[in-house]
Amino acid sequence: MVGNTAYVVSRAKSRRKKLADLARMRQLINQSTDQLTASVSNMGYADEVNLYAGKLSGADLVEAALTHNLEAELSEILEMCGGKIKGIVEIYTSRFEYQNAKVVLRSVLNEVSLEKVSNSILPDLNEINTPWLKIIETADDLRSAALQMRRKPFGNDLKALPDDAKLSDYEDALDRHYFKSALGRLTAHDPATRYLRDYVRMEIDHRNLLNVLESDSIGISSDEISELLIPGGRILPPRAFSSIAAGGKSALMDILRSSSKFDMPHFETLLEEVTKSRSLDSVVTWFKEREYKFMKKMSYLHPISALPIVYYVAMKVQEVADLRIIVRGRFAGLPPEVLEAHIL
Repeated sequence: MVGNTAYVVSRAKSRRKKLADLARMRQLINQSTDQLTASVSNMGYADEVNLYAGKLSGADLVEAALTHNLEAELSEILEMCGGKIKGIVEIYTSRFEYQNAKVVLRSVLNEVSLEKVSNSILPDLNEINTPWLKIIETADDLRSAALQMRRKPFGNDLKALPDDAKLSDYEDALDRHYFKSALGRLTAHDPATRYLRDYVRMEIDHRNLLNVLESDSIGISSDEISELLIPGGRILPPRAFSSIAAGGKSALMDILRSSSKFDMPHFETLLEEVTKSRSLDSVVTWFKEREYKFMKKMSYLHPISALPIVYYVAMKVQEVADLRIIVRGRFAGLPPEVLEAHIL
């Protein structure tokens, strides 16, 4: 099993070196729409671009190719892994099934055409997406879509929601199930598993912080805040949830000031920007930077473990996400400086 781990780590590192760096992304941002398709194709997506070229063009072509490539890559990486290592990597990659469930629910609620979804987010030439597209095609509402997911790991949680549940209720249930499941599976005491567990706990903290800030801005009730908070974080333990629900943002700030694991001065500076701009973008960006810095250590901290493999998967996902933003943005006519603010 150690030999398998070393082999997959080696393959993951080799593939990571081929991912686009910031300089390459900056070049793409400044290219014309006519150049983009060829450039993305030459970055390792040629097979997928050719696959969809007969039915799609422009941004739809590139987006479908990117998504198809990513789905195939995730499957291939998991197939390489074995035993315990596969289980750990799967904890991270399983989050994308939850994302697909959200895509389906949003598409059903907003009556997005099956053609539009199958031409971009869930490309239909990839058999992996066939069950998801079938739900979009046959579901009449959120409830019927959720019931068709009953065999998924999160199926019972969705089914337990009331008939009049909103989209946000379903998405919150998906988030809760993913994080609870991930932490429940990351129970081994080896250093690599502990590190990945700490990363997941950081994500939970960030999600809870954003939920409280958003709740404060729209003035929702304490009961609703309690339902939004997800247990499992490090900075905001469950025992603090009741005081946060009762005291809102003020109680949250008191808890953060007592934490030695959080850069409170910088956070307070960001909140001043939030007040001026009436947008949480600066906070969201900082949270992403914190997660990226934490994630980057996975590339070298425990070299023969699941961590470098998870790090490659995360960077591959980020490349695809960045390329999708660039392609959609350029085809929509957004100026390069706007795209650079979101990518770089």
